[in-house]
Amino acid sequence: MSGAASVRRREVGAWCLYDFANSAFTTLIVTFIFSEFFTRVIAADNVSGTVLWSRAVNASAVIVALSTPVLGAIADFTRRKKLFLLIATAQTILFTALLFFMRPGMAVLAAILFVIANVGFEGANVFYNAFLPEISSSRNIGRVSGYGWALGYVGGLVALVIALQMVRSWLPEENYLNVRATTLLVAVWFAVFSVPLFVLLRERGTPQDVAPGTYVRAGFSRVADTFRQLRRYRQAVRLLVARLIYNDGLVTIFSFGAIYASAVFGMRTADVIVLGIVLNVCAAAGAFAFVFVNDWIGGKWTIAITLLVLMAAALVGAAAGSRTAFWVAAVGIGLMVGPNQAASRSLLGVMIPEDKRGEFFGFFAFSGKLASVAGPFVYGSVVGATGSHRIAMASIVVFFVVGLALLMLVDERAGIAAARAEAAGGGAA
Repeated sequence: MSGAASVRRREVGAWCLYDFANSAFTTLIVTFIFSEFFTRVIAADNVSGTVLWSRAVNASAVIVALSTPVLGAIADFTRRKKLFLLIATAQTILFTALLFFMRPGMAVLAAILFVIANVGFEGANVFYNAFLPEISSSRNIGRVSGYGWALGYVGGLVALVIALQMVRSWLPEENYLNVRATTLLVAVWFAVFSVPLFVLLRERGTPQDVAPGTYVRAGFSRVADTFRQLRRYRQAVRLLVARLIYNDGLVTIFSFGAIYASAVFGMRTADVIVLGIVLNVCAAAGAFAFVFVNDWIGGKWTIAITLLVLMAAALVGAAAGSRTAFWVAAVGIGLMVGPNQAASRSLLGVMIPEDKRGEFFGFFAFSGKLASVAGPFVYGSVVGATGSHRIAMASIVVFFVVGLALLMLVDERAGIAAARAEAAGGGAA
């Protein structure tokens, strides 16, 4: 193996390990433990807690949607993606640790701390994703992206297993210490396993000559310029619009899956953690299984397959009359979510020009978070109006249907050709 190949492999490994690190946040805080603890214990009741949690997810989504394209543009011309990534990671770790101090009756403060932590997490993903095209090629970008997602689900799985022991036997239940301590587990986990990325991954390219005091203005200017030129990247834009819709369904399932299980099937924290363990096993298996499928049939058709299965699984989950039927739906969702996310990331990666990676992955976050305002808002509003989590879950299927229809308008080959033409100094199509 050549020295360059060895360095690149180490960088890929460190990049993938960051997914292992940050997945503890989405798994334990957003999806399975803290969200359920928030609605069941911290908030006054399940309905008001569900509505407040949905608004917290909304708020963080709006902040991320408005800020990340500009931050991505700044990272592009300063070539300081890693610095921005470090700051956002530190923000997430700090405010996640502060969630440890939340107790019953502190719902508003807990929601605010969660918003700040979640904004840091989503902002970090912009800069993290922007490194993907730099450490991979058009031939293996699907595999590298898939390996990252798969390792992330393994990380979430291991963190859940540890959290289960903390909740069941390692720590006392007094003052909910056994549950609250899982927030500290996330903070330490994220900090430790993100270190290799900051040590091994290198920044590429030459910074543009921009005065430090004008970074923000230059960032807005660059985003405005990209908006004016969006017609040159039609396929990438179509993908972003489609993802804006279907990702809404995924985000809502992530944010309310544990809440749904608790409200509809009476699951408590330990039960929800077991659910999370099973889902992460399925998600890791799905992500690994689809890494070669993605490179074989392309990102577009990989995404389409996952959306069809997600539609069916969400409907089964909404109509489930028993825990067995609910488990079947959960496994179906788990198997498809990893391939969907990995294929979306890698497909965008091959359809964007090299000098706009951070910016376009800012739009990637923008498309995900702007849509994330609608799904959680709809779910929370439906529960608030009807008191039914089943109706709320069924409503999410609409996002998958519309997203799939828009995805069919994407021409993957034309998008790749446009990015190559731009790199060669020509126009884009």
